[in-house]
Amino acid sequence: MATPTQRGFLTQTLDRLRNWRGNTVGPIGPVEVSPDLPDSEIPRLRQQIDACLAHKGGAVSARLRAAELGRAYLNLNATGRIQFFNVLARHYDVDHDEVAKASAALSAAEGEDDRRRARRRLRTALVAPRVHLLTQFNSLDRGVKFLVDMRADLLEVLPEHSGLRALEEDLQQLLRSWFDIGFLEMAQITFNAPASLLEKLIEYEAVHEIKSWTDLKNRLDSDRRCFSFVHPNMPEEPLIFVEVALVSGMAGNVQSLLDEDAPRADPETADTAIFYSISNCQKGLAGVGFGDFLIKRVVDRLSQRLPNLKHFATLSPMPGFRRWLDAELEEKTVMLTDGEQKALTALSGADSGAEALRAIVDDPDWPSDDAKAEAARMPLMRAGARYLAVAKDDRGRPVDPVARFHLNNGARIERINWMGNRSAAGMKASAGLMVNYLYKLSEIEQNHEAYRGTGQVFVSAEVRKLAKET
Repeated sequence: MATPTQRGFLTQTLDRLRNWRGNTVGPIGPVEVSPDLPDSEIPRLRQQIDACLAHKGGAVSARLRAAELGRAYLNLNATGRIQFFNVLARHYDVDHDEVAKASAALSAAEGEDDRRRARRRLRTALVAPRVHLLTQFNSLDRGVKFLVDMRADLLEVLPEHSGLRALEEDLQQLLRSWFDIGFLEMAQITFNAPASLLEKLIEYEAVHEIKSWTDLKNRLDSDRRCFSFVHPNMPEEPLIFVEVALVSGMAGNVQSLLDEDAPRADPETADTAIFYSISNCQKGLAGVGFGDFLIKRVVDRLSQRLPNLKHFATLSPMPGFRRWLDAELEEKTVMLTDGEQKALTALSGADSGAEALRAIVDDPDWPSDDAKAEAARMPLMRAGARYLAVAKDDRGRPVDPVARFHLNNGARIERINWMGNRSAAGMKASAGLMVNYLYKLSEIEQNHEAYRGTGQVFVSAEVRKLAKET
């Protein structure tokens, strides 16, 4: 169900439009439908949609109808929203007969004028009526945010409703055009930002939970930076934000970066910028990528303002490592030396080193047991290097999604960090391992092109050696 805030912005839009001195045709009242949108009420909904598409009464009336339709959508429950999506998918799709006729007309056209008219007819036929409907929300106050949230709802139900895929693709294409990188503004967020914006940082942080206002203040201190992308039509909503620590040397664990009692560093003497958290804020913009642009713009901004910075790197999670490792241990394909086999089996009494390593990492207290931690260290580090640099998915790409993101941006896998994240979440996802991806300014473009072209994964000599050791 919609929140009071979501319902409120369309109510405010309606009030403003009704006071607009424009031409309208007849009264435009609310669209009254039940929250679950039963089949018997669908004709009433379609009547409103048809009215929106007909543009009767001019632009103001069309916007009024669109706002009323949006408010009706926000009052629907989960069942009603699926019904709403099905109406758009089934009744407002492309007219395939018209596409066939327009295509035939283009093939038969003779002369430039006929071909131009035929092309125009075909272009028109290829645009589904629902696209024209959804476009009307672009002119409403916070209408773009409404569509972003609508796509989030749609993505949530898409796995069980494959017939909605074409509708989702239409909505994604609209958002791609509206959220082109040229329309986005990069902004630095400080602790002096409005409280409402700071609350959104706490809400949207997806990598390392912000536990308190003190924690947030520490992340926005003088030796820290936070940058976000915003859209002119969503000025109060960050789209994505990145948190940066200005340090000396390559940071190897997140505990030190997030330590509220650690002494404040001097940004003017720091030689390294560590990107330690990148959070996408809008679920409805999944697949509408701009994270790579944000990182590159931040690198440009920091290198201009802090010329003492020589290195730009991440301290990144390895979110799928434990899942991959469990499968390797099940198949007993983890690479272990004879000495590691003996040390691991001696600690657990298991029949094999793989079974022993699995027993160790399944024990939540193993990091505090010095003997177990020492026995597991090199096998896990080696497995982590192979997971990032060698393991591939069905399409021949690295299995780790964070690795795919940074490698595509032109980074290289620089270093695996032991006990980089000792939080419960870090131990569960990656056995505490973290990785540094290095953005070397002179290599970013060539690395990006090589990865995009041939899938080449760039790694440091240290990680390459680790991945091959047995």
